[in-house]
Amino acid sequence: MRITSEALDAVVAHARRDAPDECCGVLGVRDGVVTSVHELENALQGPKPWGFEIAPQDLLRVYNEIEDAGADLGVIYHSHTRSAPYPSQTDINFAAGWPGVEWLIVGTQADEPEIRSYLIDGGTVTEVDVVVEG
Repeated sequence: MRITSEALDAVVAHARRDAPDECCGVLGVRDGVVTSVHELENALQGPKPWGFEIAPQDLLRVYNEIEDAGADLGVIYHSHTRSAPYPSQTDINFAAGWPGVEWLIVGTQADEPEIRSYLIDGGTVTEVDVVVEG
């Protein structure tokens, strides 16, 4: 995935703003390049186990916006506020419904955020490069 520093900064700002809750959102992608950032509300905010949940109607609305702009929903992003930015079993289970979509995770437990992206296919997790441009 290729992403501008401005778009990545927006994702990181979202992660920091929602802490200690996990943030969540999606990125529109065209030809391997992020074209748009879509912040979504984590339906699991407040005292709870770790995790995030996106309301289906919100995801459908954003999915349609991305497609109308000629892009694809290419990345689902969220933050890990209490653990390393590596897919949890919950992430792996959720990814089964989104083949080919990357999972960008922002780790916010340190002073500097740690950003990693993965492809998850049938339980196999493969890290992919995040190339920041501009």
